[in-house]
Amino acid sequence: MDRNVKVSLIALGCSKNLVDAECMVKLLKQDGYEIVEDYTKSQVVVINTCGFIESAKTEAIDTILQVSDYKAPQGSIQFIVVTGCLSQRYSQEISDSLPEVDAILGTSHYQDICQVLHSLFEKKDSNPITLVSKAGGMAHLLPSREVSTKGYAWLKIGEGCRHRCTFCAIPLIRGTFVSRPLEEILQEARDLAFRGYKEIILAAQDTTNYGIELYKKRSLPLLLRELSKIQGIELIRVMYGYMDGIEDDLIQEIKTNPKVAHYLDIPIQHADDEILSLMHRRETSDLISSRLEAIRREIPDIIIRTTVMVGFPGETQEAFDNLMKRLKEWKFDRLGCFMFSPEEGTPAYDMPNQVDDSVKQLRYEAVYTLQKQISLEANQNRLNSTVEVTIESISDDGIFYKGRSFGEAPEVDPEIYVVATEEELTIGNKYNVKIVDSSDYELTGVTI
Repeated sequence: MDRNVKVSLIALGCSKNLVDAECMVKLLKQDGYEIVEDYTKSQVVVINTCGFIESAKTEAIDTILQVSDYKAPQGSIQFIVVTGCLSQRYSQEISDSLPEVDAILGTSHYQDICQVLHSLFEKKDSNPITLVSKAGGMAHLLPSREVSTKGYAWLKIGEGCRHRCTFCAIPLIRGTFVSRPLEEILQEARDLAFRGYKEIILAAQDTTNYGIELYKKRSLPLLLRELSKIQGIELIRVMYGYMDGIEDDLIQEIKTNPKVAHYLDIPIQHADDEILSLMHRRETSDLISSRLEAIRREIPDIIIRTTVMVGFPGETQEAFDNLMKRLKEWKFDRLGCFMFSPEEGTPAYDMPNQVDDSVKQLRYEAVYTLQKQISLEANQNRLNSTVEVTIESISDDGIFYKGRSFGEAPEVDPEIYVVATEEELTIGNKYNVKIVDSSDYELTGVTI
């Protein structure tokens, strides 16, 4: 086969999905394929899908159909390969309903991408190649992958989830939680540092569970200590933890380790104890309160992000009011909200007392209205503070530089707008910035 085949890869969904896509790009390059950004100019398009909630499934299907418009003879695309979560969950449906798809790979078959492409070019029939078996796997994770982000890199430390939240399909798609061995993670981190990535963002379905099955205890503090010893790494950010996993030793590690960002992403999903129980969450509202108090007492400048869900089956007005009351009390710096989506194969799919979509929408809007005020207060509290900001881009109008401090995670948090007082700033460099203005969403600062 001619190895000068152009391949385009489209990554949908979360950061963990992005890492999987980056690993496939590395494998394809090693095998001699040319990777191109413009899928309309490729012969093969690989779509790494999300299948977590209804909106993600819709986006994946829409993307497949959009790409198929450029399939031969109308365009240059010969084959469409669908990988990831949607493939794992709905392989038969894709095969039956989307004849445009030529190959379907589940979440334990990313490492087979090159062999699948070989087979596509050699096979004579029109039946799709389907490789879907057990959920999840880490055989594809490489010590040196093709990182697509600039200045920072995601570092996957585990796969799957051991929790069994009643609304969530992740265990069906990704399997139970499995930690990557410590040395394997450190090897990848050393490679990232060598290539100039200064900010490392740890990702897993539950980062606070790291090491529990390998080392018989939660080992995230140990991992943070070892990562911080790597020369070149300047900032380590922890995402996607669980509140009951934020134990005192982890708090102390974040507090005392100068390379660990004073930032945590801890999805709580709800605050009403009855709803939390129906969700099979281990946290109670009192536990969340006590952990938040402990975190903020030890790390006063901590930025905490969370996610909540509205419209879960059985969410009465009283339960929603409890959520709103607690959100006013807890005052998360950053918050994401999504509406319950009934997912096949999960216990919540056909639970009684489903909430009308119109009610979900109103509650969704109410949460964000409240959070606007909380975010404004949080941003105002940062006025006149000085933070170190990494400059990442220039605003479209050319007036401001844009960047992030320890308090802003990429993609989900707003950037800081920076005015240079004396010199032209360099993309990728860090500068001390004094925060001089704030809104409910953005911060503005000047270099000092």
